Amino acid sequence: MYIGSNGSPGLMHCLWEIIDNAVDEAVAGNGSRIEVILHADGSVEVRDRGRGVPVDIEPRTGLSGVEVVFTKLHAGGKFGGGSYAASGGLHGVGASVVNALSERLDVEVDRGGKTYGMSFHRGEPGVFTDAGDKRPDAPFTPFEKSSELQVVGKAPRGVTGTRVRYWADRQIFTKDAAFQLGELETRARQTAFLVPGLEIVIRDERGVAGEEDADPTESAYLYQGGISEFVDYLAIDPPITDTWRVQGTGTFTETVPVLQADGHMVSTEVERECRVDLAMRWGTGYDTVTRSFVNIIATPKGGTHQQGFEQELLKVLRAQVDQNSRRLKVGNDKVEKDDVLAGLTAVLTVEVPEPQFEGQTKEVLGTPAVRQIVAQVLRKELGARFASNKRDDKNQASQLLEKVVSEMKARVSARAHKETQRRKNALESSSLPSKLVDCRSNDVERTELFIVEGDSALGTARRARNSEVQALLPIRGKILNVQRASIGDMLSNAECAAIIQTIGAGSGRTFDIEAARYGKIILMSDADVDGAHIRTLLLTLFFRYMRPLIEEGRVFAAVPPLHRVIVINPGSKPNETIYTYSEQELHTLLTKLRRSNKRWHEPIQRYKGLGEMDADQLANTTMDKSGRLLRRVRVEDAEAAGRVFELLMGNEVAPRREFIVDSSDQLSRESIDA
Repeated sequence: MYIGSNGSPGLMHCLWEIIDNAVDEAVAGNGSRIEVILHADGSVEVRDRGRGVPVDIEPRTGLSGVEVVFTKLHAGGKFGGGSYAASGGLHGVGASVVNALSERLDVEVDRGGKTYGMSFHRGEPGVFTDAGDKRPDAPFTPFEKSSELQVVGKAPRGVTGTRVRYWADRQIFTKDAAFQLGELETRARQTAFLVPGLEIVIRDERGVAGEEDADPTESAYLYQGGISEFVDYLAIDPPITDTWRVQGTGTFTETVPVLQADGHMVSTEVERECRVDLAMRWGTGYDTVTRSFVNIIATPKGGTHQQGFEQELLKVLRAQVDQNSRRLKVGNDKVEKDDVLAGLTAVLTVEVPEPQFEGQTKEVLGTPAVRQIVAQVLRKELGARFASNKRDDKNQASQLLEKVVSEMKARVSARAHKETQRRKNALESSSLPSKLVDCRSNDVERTELFIVEGDSALGTARRARNSEVQALLPIRGKILNVQRASIGDMLSNAECAAIIQTIGAGSGRTFDIEAARYGKIILMSDADVDGAHIRTLLLTLFFRYMRPLIEEGRVFAAVPPLHRVIVINPGSKPNETIYTYSEQELHTLLTKLRRSNKRWHEPIQRYKGLGEMDADQLANTTMDKSGRLLRRVRVEDAEAAGRVFELLMGNEVAPRREFIVDSSDQLSRESIDA
């Protein structure tokens, strides 16, 4: 119930609970550095420089503050509004739940010039008798009559903080459950954006065990710009507007149970304050990237705050479009939510005391009053911006409205085109490019479209293909770089338009993968630098405008051979033809042939292009399913892939030059085909 699962996600959720406690201290102004260490023995440690967990005896229980926090539910400083104005904790159960699910947990607190320490075994306080390095299977003696918070050292004057190290209980978590470094770094970067001035250091020592020379990997995250800088980091397309910052507060009343001194819970009506902080910008693309947070905790499935933001954003922009309908030539069509969100990158954060979540995993905010508060703040701030007389504000507002209207018109046109296509039968449809060499089969699962570089390769491929299921579309050299071009330029480019028409599923937001005419899209270019560049340009087109094809694994790169080696067999036995696909593979083959005292024809044929192969050779090596090699194009991380495409193919030259210079030492001169 509390952590979601007993696999890696649950393991990571436990770690978030401990980290979030440290972050809440930093948000409250206590401490500006958090360290997370993944130890080689499977444990994890979180260090902060906050105020330190209270060490005094809590009067109602007679236990130290440390033991109360780590063993009792609803005992955190977040419960009842005692220590934090707003925090990520829902009911103050995080530390106690992590402790209960740990085979061993050690906590050290620096406070008042002393260092206090306490250990737990599956949630029970006691003493481990370690002979040296700490380990979870060390002999453990639980406290019997009364527990004791021991003073284990001295803390420097004025230094406070908490260190928590724990070993997850492998009786509960699955064997393959592990801490995910990439996910941890992403979360740390995200938190550093949300808390300006907080430095979060991630140190991974798991690869050190048994490797004397290996160094731990360490990454640090520190940002001063807050969520405005976060939006700039997330956005990968050229901007239409600057990053707009919207901030405000609102109040609401809520009836909550409050713990009384006698231990009873009494329903009490309290007034809450909700702070809203929003950063957003629109770009030339059509993808929408939104991140929403409640008290620094990500809400990936949204909630009332995101609903209020999207609904009010649509209302405000729809009203602005209506006011300027004559200038924008809107007609009778209405702006919809997708039109407004196209190209939007936004980060929304709200601070709410004791927020209500749908489930302890905190993925959806449920507090109803937040929706209206976010809407009020957005309505006021956006209204002021659209009413501004500043030249920059006017220009950006005008460009934004034009983009929203163009998105609306594109949606309406696509819908009309789709309806028209539905009315046509197969005989009436004649929109396919004239240079397409189509296949006979209509079975999408079996059909393949080869995008071929050049007319010379097309002639060979036409004779080498299986005409039943393999279609060919030739392109002339390098197509338009769509990462730098506008949508209009892309659609007016003959090569890009031919590819989109041939696939038949549209482009951009209107792309419908169910309408794609081919099961596989195979990019077949020469095995040289120009061929690699053409492949990159084609992949840029697919990534930006037909991304579902890549996400479903339907885009492939053909792998034509580099060399043909004809091995001479003695007597009347026919010679053997062997193809190799890299210089290393060729050298390995020749070494093997020498050891076997076999000869081969000289010179060895080096293919510089697909057109140098005859039909049989191209069929056997690149097109025939029984002997070819295909490389599937995957997108494991869409954001990272987008950044790479922007780096390699975008408008900014300086980062690309820096990347080339920094990466030059990783390239061997011998590998360049010059």
